[in-house]
Amino acid sequence: MQRAPLLIGIAGGTGSGKSTLAAGLIGQLSADVAVLEHDWYYRDRSGMTEAERENVNYDEPAALDNRLLVQHLADLRAGCAVECPQYDFATHTRKATTRRVAPARIVAVEGILLFAIPDLCASFDLRIFVDTDDDIRLMRRIARDIVERQRDIASIQHQYYSTVRPMHLLHVAPSKRQAHLIVPEGGENAEALDVIVGRLKYLLLGH
Repeated sequence: MQRAPLLIGIAGGTGSGKSTLAAGLIGQLSADVAVLEHDWYYRDRSGMTEAERENVNYDEPAALDNRLLVQHLADLRAGCAVECPQYDFATHTRKATTRRVAPARIVAVEGILLFAIPDLCASFDLRIFVDTDDDIRLMRRIARDIVERQRDIASIQHQYYSTVRPMHLLHVAPSKRQAHLIVPEGGENAEALDVIVGRLKYLLLGH
């Protein structure tokens, strides 16, 4: 009988290094890892005006289709491929195309709010929280939003003070208590990455 995959959640504040940690896992575990991003599951806002979209709180759990992600994780655990939505952050709408993700021995999901949503948090066999200093995270977010999401510094600053920081304090930081492992500095922490890879290989042998 084919074994069910291990589901790994990688959470932490914006710019904490979640993606780097996930990439490190892929690098050391090769084709045994499939990676999903919680950001793919933002709700489509195409029915709203541009002004209405600007007023949406994108940093609270309800901004994402968490039920769909929970279902996709259940499908992957059952050995079925899933069609993951793709999101355009410049327009706050879903793209017409999806990304097909096939089952793998390890399915890793990275996202800010993964452990703040009870049903989603309960889906993971291993929960990792990436804990990085606030100033480092902020600088990474600014660079990402300017380069990857074509946003200007005024809009980044407005969102950070109005929703990002308050929602981090309300939802993200407390969710650290749900983690099995807390990793300072994310993928930059080579020693922690080695420990996680060793643990995953151990779990794979007995899973």
